[in-house]
Parts: sequence; structure tokens; C-alpha cells
Amino acid sequence: MRFRRRPTRRALVTVAATAAALGCAVPAGAVPAPAGTAPASAVARFHTAGRVEASSGGYVSYSWPGVYFEGRFRGTGVGIVLDDSANDYDVQIDGATSATLLTPGTTTYWVKGLADGVHSVRLVKRTESTGAVGRFGGFTAAPGGAILPAPRARHRRIEFIGDSYTAGYGNVSGTRDCSTNGGVERNSDADLSFGALTAKSLGADYQLNAYSGRGMVRNYNGGDPGTDFRTYYDRALIDVPGDVWKVPRDWRPQVVVVGLGINDFSTALHPGERWTSTDDLVSAYESAYQGFLDKLRARYGPRTQIVVSATAVYGTTAFAEAAQQVVRDRNARGDSRVGYWYYDDPTLDHLGCDWHPSAHDDQVISGLLDTYLASLHLRW
Repeated sequence: MRFRRRPTRRALVTVAATAAALGCAVPAGAVPAPAGTAPASAVARFHTAGRVEASSGGYVSYSWPGVYFEGRFRGTGVGIVLDDSANDYDVQIDGATSATLLTPGTTTYWVKGLADGVHSVRLVKRTESTGAVGRFGGFTAAPGGAILPAPRARHRRIEFIGDSYTAGYGNVSGTRDCSTNGGVERNSDADLSFGALTAKSLGADYQLNAYSGRGMVRNYNGGDPGTDFRTYYDRALIDVPGDVWKVPRDWRPQVVVVGLGINDFSTALHPGERWTSTDDLVSAYESAYQGFLDKLRARYGPRTQIVVSATAVYGTTAFAEAAQQVVRDRNARGDSRVGYWYYDDPTLDHLGCDWHPSAHDDQVISGLLDTYLASLHLRW
């Protein structure tokens, strides 16, 4: 599959102006406001399962796709404190999307005019931003209202690890050529990725730790040699060398779904790469995968179900065969809680940007994953 470099982001404009230009809804009573100060004790008043780090001014910072923040409030409105000129977000009130914020910048975005009462609010990062850091400063109540204690963490937890397929790259485009309809950023929605859909259908908290174009040992078309997905996995802030995400004690997913291999095998090897043949690449891939599984086992313990996933790659079966061999070898070593999940379906249209799965495809893949997970008889 082709993975284009992300286009340079446009100059920051207001949420309202950008949304109007691209046809995104800005509901009546939802008004972007000048920069606000993050509320005191903001972190204690929202729930997130994503990889975040404490930042200055009461904010938290993050960069992986699909990070979400959930809160509760009483009153007729809520403000969302943001500092992010790179990413797009959805705002959801009482379970329904009320607005899409495009590169909002430093702002307190207000949703007003709600019926007086208790409401839920969810902010979710739609886009992937490997080189940009977003900052969230919490929720603030409209006059006369109050921010209520944060929703409880869900008992079920799933971590998704992968590449552009996991990130929801270009999935809401409806056309494979995104050069004239806003580019990959405007047409990506991690909240509609197959992982997010499955987690929500199962009532689970989740992480989408995905990096487009990266493989287990080889990146798309041999790019950025000397790095791969493993270079970044331990970080909270992807583009900050040396950054290490401090795993919270309560983040112990019962399921980890790993999807790495499309980029390793979807393009031919070039002269000068460190693998001289596909067999060499397969051997390196399988060895690195076992090491990565060792890392996951050390982090999450023996009870976590790890799903090694694979899908069709045009012109080769190396990905699927190598991933399946990884599972066979792991099982032979006595680790029975590693399974193989192959997903493909004749109804997939690949109408996302650059032949990626579309939102329709993500629904299909999510359904396939739901069925596979049900077959495992998980006790969670």
C-alpha cells in the first residue's frame, strides 16, 4: 500500500472559519473563545486511557492518535480547554458528535444552550500527529454549572498496536486520491477506526498506539532506515527522543492487538538495504516480533491475551505467513495466550486515502475482530 508523506499543515485559522470552509458543522451555541487557563485540578475531573503526560499550566500533552478525554458536568454548557494547532477533534455531548474542531489552536471551545441538567462530554483526537504535540487543559462549566467527578475507568481494556490501518488513515475520504479534498488529515478519523469501534462495542477503554508507514523491522519502501515502530513504542510523545511513557498501574489491558507487517512486506527490497532477500527479512521480522512479544509479556503479565493480526498484502503472502509462524513458535514455547487473527473480506472497498480501508471497511474489520475475540471466551 502507498503511504504518502503528510502535507504541510495550513496556517492556523479559527475553528469556525475552518469548519465553514470545509463544510464541518459548528452547532449553534458552540463558540470558540480566546485562550483560557486550564481549570485547577483539571486532571482529576476527566477520564482518559490514552498515553498522556503532565504539562505546564495544568495541561496534559499527548501525540498518539485516538486519545480521548471524558467528563461529566451539570448545567447548560461546557468549555473545552485546548492548545493544539495541528490536530482535529470531535466533541461529543451525551454520546452524539456535536462539533468537529479543525486545528483549534489555543482556545476554550464552548458548547452552550443545552438543557439544564447532567451531561457527558467526550473529546477525541481524530488525527495522527507523529511530529506534533497536543495539549488538553480539562473541561470547565458554563456559569451556574459545575464539573462533576470524572467517569470511572472501564473494567475492560484493549491496546491496539499498529500502522496506518490501525490509525484510521484517510478512512472517511470516500476517494483514494485525497489531494483535492483536504488531504489525509481532514479525512482521517481515529474514532471510526476498527479498533475504536470494537472497543466501544465491548464497553472497553482503549489505546491506539499506531504510526503510519512503520513496520516491525522495515518501514514502507525502506524509508527511514535504522528506525521502525519499536523505536517509538515506549514513548508518550512520539517525536521526542528519550521520552518514556510511565505506564499507570491501572493500565493492564486484557487484550493487546498487534498489527505490524504491512509496511515490512508491501514493497520490494532495494539495493543497499540490510536484508538481501525476502527470506532474510522474514527471519529478522520473526525474531524482532518475538522480542516485542517478550516486552509486552514483561509489561502486562502472562494473563493478557495477545492477538497477532495480519491481512492481505498485494503480491505477497510473506506477511501473513510470517505472522502465523510467530504465533506457532510462541505457542510452542508454552505461551498459549498468543493467537493469530487474519482479516480480509470481499466487501472491503479500500476507498480511504491511498487505498487504505474506508470507514465502511473499518466497520467490517471491527465486526471480524468482534467475532474473533468472542471465540477466545475472554474472562473480563
